[in-house]
Amino acid sequence: MRTIKIFILPLVIVIIAFLAAAFINVKPAKHNNTVGKGFAVIELFTSEGCSSCPPADELVAKIQKEYKDQPVYILAFHVDYWNRLGWKDGFSNAAYSARQNSYAQYLHLSQVYTPQIVVNGKKEFVGSEEGSLRSAIKSGLQKPSSAQITLSDLKADQNKAIVHYQTEGNDANSVLLLALVEKTARTSVKAGENSGRNLSHVQIIRQFQSTRLNDKMSGTESITLPKDFNTQNWEIIALIQNTQTGEITGAAKHAFPSAS
Repeated sequence: MRTIKIFILPLVIVIIAFLAAAFINVKPAKHNNTVGKGFAVIELFTSEGCSSCPPADELVAKIQKEYKDQPVYILAFHVDYWNRLGWKDGFSNAAYSARQNSYAQYLHLSQVYTPQIVVNGKKEFVGSEEGSLRSAIKSGLQKPSSAQITLSDLKADQNKAIVHYQTEGNDANSVLLLALVEKTARTSVKAGENSGRNLSHVQIIRQFQSTRLNDKMSGTESITLPKDFNTQNWEIIALIQNTQTGEITGAAKHAFPSAS
């Protein structure tokens, strides 16, 4: 018995020492916090003539407030195909309807509808589905972007905005999309399905243009400013999109410098 005790005691001491050393050398686990490395581009296709659209407008306004300090970019495209049904949406544009139709092709949809949200060019759903939107935002923020874009030297010069861009990771199928965004607006609707309602909008696309990047990594672009432009309520959002898949691979925004 004594011999066994003497043998066990050194063994226990060795095990304790080994565990203590292992404990000392273990580094605290790092949190897998990838928010900020990824992004979420929310494209809302909406219309003032659609009675189902105001809840979607309200949802993206809510998301904008919650995620104001994170790389979440909201772009509200007002389509024009509702205009023939009693109310002409003053923010609508046939080009925005064409963009929605291009997503129908990318995502293999049989038809377009409003309100519709597309996130990062890859996932679509009814624009008022809050759970789907939150899930898509979370997924986008957790996936590091494959391309990067930064905007600088933004200025408003007479009737044009001029901005410099720098990209990284774009390929031969990439285009630079530049959006002039009015942050907030209200409309008193006089006819159509929303007749009598005062509608609030956020992140309204007022100008939208595309430039093929190819292998170009930097440059300067200009975009036309409307007559009601002001530096306080507008911003520029830039996207990099793959024209083969429709995926948004990079995004950035830049506020206008305040007028002196």
